[in-house]
Amino acid sequence: KYLCSNCNNILKKALQTLCGHRYCSACLTWIVRNNKNAICQKCKEEDPNTVSEESLLAEERAFGDAAINKEISELKVHCVTLGCSWSGIMKDFEEHQSLCEYALIPCHTGCGHVVMRKKLADHLENGCVNNVMVCQQCQRSLSSTEYQNPFQLVFDYFTSFFFSQSHSMPSANKDGCCFSEVGCSFRGSKEKIKEHEKSAVGAHMLLLLQHMRQLKGTLCSAAKTAQGFTPQPELNGNGAGKSISKLHIPAGLDLENKLHVFENIVAVLNKEVESSNMEIMAFRRQSELDQNIIRGLELKIAELHRCLTQKDAGLSSLHKSLLFSEQASYDGIFLWKITDVGRKLQDSVTGRTVGLYSPAFYTAKYGYKVCLRVYLNGDGTGKGTHMSLFFVVMKGDYDALLPWPFRHKVTFMLLDQNNREHVIDAFRPDLTSASFQRPVSDMNVASGCPMFLPLAKLQSPKHAYVKEDTLFLKCIIETN
Repeated sequence: KYLCSNCNNILKKALQTLCGHRYCSACLTWIVRNNKNAICQKCKEEDPNTVSEESLLAEERAFGDAAINKEISELKVHCVTLGCSWSGIMKDFEEHQSLCEYALIPCHTGCGHVVMRKKLADHLENGCVNNVMVCQQCQRSLSSTEYQNPFQLVFDYFTSFFFSQSHSMPSANKDGCCFSEVGCSFRGSKEKIKEHEKSAVGAHMLLLLQHMRQLKGTLCSAAKTAQGFTPQPELNGNGAGKSISKLHIPAGLDLENKLHVFENIVAVLNKEVESSNMEIMAFRRQSELDQNIIRGLELKIAELHRCLTQKDAGLSSLHKSLLFSEQASYDGIFLWKITDVGRKLQDSVTGRTVGLYSPAFYTAKYGYKVCLRVYLNGDGTGKGTHMSLFFVVMKGDYDALLPWPFRHKVTFMLLDQNNREHVIDAFRPDLTSASFQRPVSDMNVASGCPMFLPLAKLQSPKHAYVKEDTLFLKCIIETN
């Protein structure tokens, strides 16, 4: 239902053709462009004989299937990348793919390495041979440890009015997130970037906080080194320490004031992160509430489904009872119409069907419940030569009020449909037989006439016992 008839993947911008099959918009365009008078492949696979004009594919003969697109966007999915536990709905999956920390991505410097997204920063800092920048001021090639100046990073975002620019961080690409300088690797169209920046505020704040903490540690180390500060060509330490000596410090603004400024920045970022965390927690709580509501609704739906199943069973039972009441007889006289006699006789000969039971009937409204059983190919002494007909006493609702054993005379009749020579046989119950005692199960052992009618006579053209593949059996119970 959700798969493209061409690529067999999840439908993207689904189109439905006149023959009822669905294609991705891009797949249908490709098929029509590359095949003259293209025929729907699904129609060919299902039944080549049903291929008609409606199976002819054309873009103008297809229409957008908004309903199936909506269903697909709400499908529950999960990320299959090893280590990732993300799950959600299909419409959020594309954004997750561009953010998944466990996804393998090629290094954008062209060094040839493929790394997890979350380890890209470590790779660029420690292992990437191509991660080299040229300073726009001095034209010197700088390694990653040299151009990652923590003073300059804060300068780019917050404190342009305090410091003059030294070696610059690489600017964000036009199709990358503006927070790429602090570790965000999201890339996409301008619209996607705007949506990403709105939805990933918390993640960006955490990245900034991490850099600020690293910066604060670097500054503290630099402050200890710079006690009794005098300008020198170089200072011992890493790239950040080297850059400190080259910073232009405005009059009256010493290193302690700078530290105070950056501590304020870190405090602001902490508050932003705490606010974002509170929002995330609120979203999670709301999500849990929504999940509980959904589970409650699912339970209600399951309960309604059970109730519906019970009602369906009740209606089915009521329908059977209604049919039974329409067919039942309450005066001890019952006429049984048996159709498809030829087939049923053959089933009896082959053993597929042993015997046939009639619907139940009653000797009176609150009387004995009984039925007939016929063996068209005979039973017992009549097997293979005669049709056997038996009488069965069944367990009824009013057995406790009736006299036992059953002692009424029973008469069988096979009706000649030309009204010339009916076959009649009768018997009185054997009062010692278990067949006529009060039933302890659904029905007693059948008793009657195993040699009721020779099969040759049943099929004889001289008689009309079977006419239009139908015969009629009649039972009369004397209740006086």
